[in-house]
This record gives sequence, structure tokens and C-alpha cells, in this order.
Amino acid sequence: MDLRGLTHFLTVLKHGSITLAARELGLSQSGLSKSLKRLEDALGEQLIERGRNGVTLTGFGRLLESRAASIREQMTEAQLELRALRSASDSRVAIGCGTTGAVRLLPQAVARLRAERPEVRLQVLHGMSEALMPWVRDGTIDFALSSVPVTASDPALEHLTLYFGKMAVVARAGHPLAARRSLTLAELAGYPWCLAGRREMERRALDELFLDNGLKPPEAGIETTSTALMVAMVMGSDHLSFLPQELVYWEQDGGRLVALPVAGSGNWQRGFGITRRRARPQSTAATAAIQALRAVAKDLYGPTPRGRRR
Repeated sequence: MDLRGLTHFLTVLKHGSITLAARELGLSQSGLSKSLKRLEDALGEQLIERGRNGVTLTGFGRLLESRAASIREQMTEAQLELRALRSASDSRVAIGCGTTGAVRLLPQAVARLRAERPEVRLQVLHGMSEALMPWVRDGTIDFALSSVPVTASDPALEHLTLYFGKMAVVARAGHPLAARRSLTLAELAGYPWCLAGRREMERRALDELFLDNGLKPPEAGIETTSTALMVAMVMGSDHLSFLPQELVYWEQDGGRLVALPVAGSGNWQRGFGITRRRARPQSTAATAAIQALRAVAKDLYGPTPRGRRR
């Protein structure tokens, strides 16, 4: 039922006259008559009869009159609720983020976004790349901020690379290998490792690095989905790990961790960026968040390079 037509019907009843109702509504008499006719056509019944002394209600008109005010009130409330829901949806964005993105990129992008769009509300869910992709596919999150592949393997997803970050074999500052100026992969064999699972992009890169040099990939004494645990194990023991240098930016800057000068390890770069679902309409809040991330990534890392990736 047309809320506008129902309002016109009630205004005609209030005045008992098409002429007076049209004047209050700011409509022509013919325009108001057409609106009433559309309401009658929608209901399939005649509601009013026009006469020399104004309008009178038919039986169906009296029935509608008894319910019209309540119907209009409920329809108005529904419209207001839908508008509020739409507004809330447009100002809310859910992001899935790995630990690397939470070091500098996301915090600075959030600060930028909040300065430009203070009404935006953010929900950030943490996880490694393998855990985030299902959340993108099922709509739990608007997009993921994590490692991105060179080519998309899932046709339902699209990837936007923000930068290419170098990986490094990392150790604590006082590690027996920390003072060495150069190392070979073979010299790392006798040390314990704390690594991501075999399916994670970074772990596959490390395995390929060893295999390409004719060596057996290291066995992880500790295998975990927690990058915080990897960093903690490296900082508190002789464990080694293979991590994005951006992930340990502050630890390196503070002199607590070092990137070991292992031949060949610095050549591997991983793409880092945004993954979103192709077919999903993007809210204005999500669009603004992505724009902020792109701007901050350019400030931090420069224009996206076309360097070597694996």
C-alpha cells in the first residue's frame, strides 16, 4: 500500500472535500484525485463517492478509515527503522586483519579514517590468511587485510595489492648468529624453529627457499597460528622464525630482534593487501576504509612496486 496515497485519503476524510484537501496538501484537485484512484486500484475497491456536497465513504472506505491511522503509523515507523538500519549499515565496516597489518598500516589508516569520517564504526577480527578467506566468502567481514597471492585461486575473491614486503629469518639480538655478517641456509639447520603452519604462504616460501638450495626444509619444533607466540619465542630463546619484516618493525627498531643476513632469504617478497568478495556490494564505510588504507600504504611504503614476487 502506498503511504502517500493513504495520507491523501485521510486528509480528504478530515476535510470532507477534495478541494480543501488538495489545498492543504499543495496538490491540484486532479492530482489528488489521481492519487486516490491509484489507492483504490491497489486495493481493488472504491473507497469514496463524490457528490455535490463533498465526498462520502463507501462500505470499504469506512473499513479502511477505521484502520488507516494505525496502518499509516506502522508504515511510518517501519520506514524510519529501515532508514536507521540502512544508515547504520552504511557507517559500519568489519575488517579481518592479520598481525602484520596491525603493526602500522591499519592503526594509521584507522586514525585517518576517523578524522575524515568520525561516524564510521569499525569491527576488526584477527586471524592468519587461511582463516580470513572463509570470512570474506561468507560475508562475516567486508574485506581482509592480509597476504595476497600473485594470482587469485578463488574466482569468488579479488585481491588488491597495497605493497610488497620482504621476509626475513629473525632471531633475538643476543642470538649466537646475530653478529654474523653472512650466513648460509645450511648454517641454520642446528637451531630450533617456531613457524606458521605448512599451508600458510610464508611457511611455503621458507620451504621452497630450502628446497631450491638442495636442502631439507626445517622442521618446526613449534608450529602455530599465533604470530605473537612466534615473536615471543624468538625474543626469549634461540628459536628462529621466518616472518615479514613489517611484522617485527618495532622490535627491530628497538634493537630487540635482528634480521639474519641469510643468502637468498631477502629475495622473497610477499604481496600484502586487501581481499574482498567480487559479487558483494561495498558499503560507503568499507569504500572509505579501503581508500584510507591505500593512502597510508603509499605514505609508508611508496607506490606499489612491480618487483619480484613468489
